[in-house]
Amino acid sequence: MPTLRIALAQVNSTVGDIHGNAEAVRRWSREAHDAGAHLVAFPEMMLTGYPIEDLVFRNSFVAASRDALRKLAADLAGDGLGDLAVVVGYVDADGPAHTSSDAVAGSGRRDASALLHGGRVVATYFKHHLPNYGVFDEDRYFEPGTSLTVVRLGGVDVALTVCEDIWQAGGPFTAARRAGAGLVVNINASPYELNKDDVRLPLVQRRAAEAGATVAYVNAVGGQDELVFDGDSMIVSRDGELLTRAGQFSEGLLVHDLDLPLADAAPNEARETDAAKPRVEQSIPDEMTIERAEVALTAGISGRREGGIAERIEDEAEVWAALTLGLKDYVNKNRFRSVILGLSGGIDSAVVAAIAVDALGPDRVFAVSMPSGYSSEHSKDDAAELAKRTGIDYRTEPIQPMVDAFLANMSLSGVTVENLQARVRGVILMALSNQEGHLVLTTGNKSELAVGYSTLYGDSVGGFNPLKDVPKTMVWKLARWRNTRGGAPIPENSITKPPSAELRPDQRDSDSLPDYEVLDPIIRGYVDHDLGRDALISQGNDAALVDRVLRMIDLAEYKRRQSAPGTKISGKAFGRDRRLPITNSFREGL
Repeated sequence: MPTLRIALAQVNSTVGDIHGNAEAVRRWSREAHDAGAHLVAFPEMMLTGYPIEDLVFRNSFVAASRDALRKLAADLAGDGLGDLAVVVGYVDADGPAHTSSDAVAGSGRRDASALLHGGRVVATYFKHHLPNYGVFDEDRYFEPGTSLTVVRLGGVDVALTVCEDIWQAGGPFTAARRAGAGLVVNINASPYELNKDDVRLPLVQRRAAEAGATVAYVNAVGGQDELVFDGDSMIVSRDGELLTRAGQFSEGLLVHDLDLPLADAAPNEARETDAAKPRVEQSIPDEMTIERAEVALTAGISGRREGGIAERIEDEAEVWAALTLGLKDYVNKNRFRSVILGLSGGIDSAVVAAIAVDALGPDRVFAVSMPSGYSSEHSKDDAAELAKRTGIDYRTEPIQPMVDAFLANMSLSGVTVENLQARVRGVILMALSNQEGHLVLTTGNKSELAVGYSTLYGDSVGGFNPLKDVPKTMVWKLARWRNTRGGAPIPENSITKPPSAELRPDQRDSDSLPDYEVLDPIIRGYVDHDLGRDALISQGNDAALVDRVLRMIDLAEYKRRQSAPGTKISGKAFGRDRRLPITNSFREGL
């Protein structure tokens, strides 16, 4: 059997930075070459970043992607890396976008993969399965490919596939079996959600069984607006054995030697799968043509490289890593120099501050205590204690004189005065943002966002919300977990005291909301899983409580539509994941 040394480049790209992304390919290709690799694979749309959304409709953007691919091939050869096979994702086109009046059926924009070698583009492949659910809108942007590209590399037939191709049975992986591929390379930009790594391995095992071939799965890492990519690249044998696996949330090069069958262009034999491993789905006709190319390899290998298998991490560690990476990349890629937040002494702002410090370092985090006449001494002390523990810049701006100035000129009472206090705080934060150049972080969690327990243009003000997809019960879990990991940045009192907005005397969240241990499962069922009223009641929830919570969620849609972006960690986040009309008269149970 021939032995190929495969390198999976689990790296971070930036949407639109085509030159910078190409330079990253050159740097990591050098590292792969120095490691003796025959082939290095980069993530989906590495050259353009992912997702590019409506940039795909700009002819200039597509042209820049295609030009960069050809230039990259030449630059790699100029770097002395022409003997290395480089698989890289980019955006291609063989016709106008299908939204154009000039569109031609079967042609358009393409989510593409290319193999570069010897200074030229040896082969290209167009993604076949286009996801159109959750955060994905690829039917809007791309045309599906109808052929499978197989490159004979050093005597081994290597099939090229892209992301969603591995999530659906049939199509490219069935075609890879028919083509006799020994290796299927699958390049990905697969967004993170909690425990998705538990899903990936069985998935790759099923596709390996379907193709009758070893599968090399490489995933992007990094943040892009609401999305964060966690890596978790791996190689699985045709028998379903996990050969090597990268860690999550960090860049790196996974290098592993594979003994692969010599190409003979004959269909792969069907193989029985181990009873403990997922069985291949029933065969589905693929109807794909096979396009072939060939690359001669001259470099041998010395020694034996094993990539190893990274340990899995616990749920809280996963979520914390996702939130810190999402914030870090949002701040850095958008060139903000620092962040600022209101630090109240409560659990939400404390956790946001700790995330910001871990993501950016204390020198780039600024916090403001904005006490009113209802702010407790212990809350002010807790805020100051967190600032002391973390070393962030901290100041106090009392809001009561500003609130009093409003009340002296307007007759306001009740909840309006509560909202006024929140809005004065929002004005202060935005003023400091304008004056000093910080990005304002808002601190509301998913539970509050769901039921509208926030003040529009008040505590919801900000440019990014790290906790947007984090339920309140998980906020407490994250705080306790983070305090066990060195430094204990969050004061114990912030974790244990009853949550309160402190906008009126002796206020508690429980005055307005059910206990979060009761509320969060209802939100999760209705928002994340689209369960209706009857299904939620059948789970043991009180009918009157379900009606109350669902009404709050439905009525708060207009607030959520105006909320800041925040990192997605669940199966369905508010924003691009869950899209409902603001004007909507349908109510569950009516």
